[in-house]
Amino acid sequence: MEPVRTCIGCRSRSPRSSLLRVVTQNSHVIADDSAVLPGRGAWLHPSLECYRLAVRRRAFTRALRVRGELDTSNVENRLKANGQLMSGSK
Repeated sequence: MEPVRTCIGCRSRSPRSSLLRVVTQNSHVIADDSAVLPGRGAWLHPSLECYRLAVRRRAFTRALRVRGELDTSNVENRLKANGQLMSGSK
């Protein structure tokens, strides 16, 4: 049985393999594709909708237990690039 995690954006539970793990490094949120980077991680559906919900709810700082502002642009750019690749391949 595969582990289940909760998306910090939409708050729905999904298998770990369908979510993207993110961690913080030097006030930047980065995607952890292999889910092995050190530190506290949070899980997010790889969609712009869930990303925007997480930003609006300030879920990154709460889930990653950090104070201050976090730069989430790396994750946003990655999700936008993946969205363009998927929509271009249809």
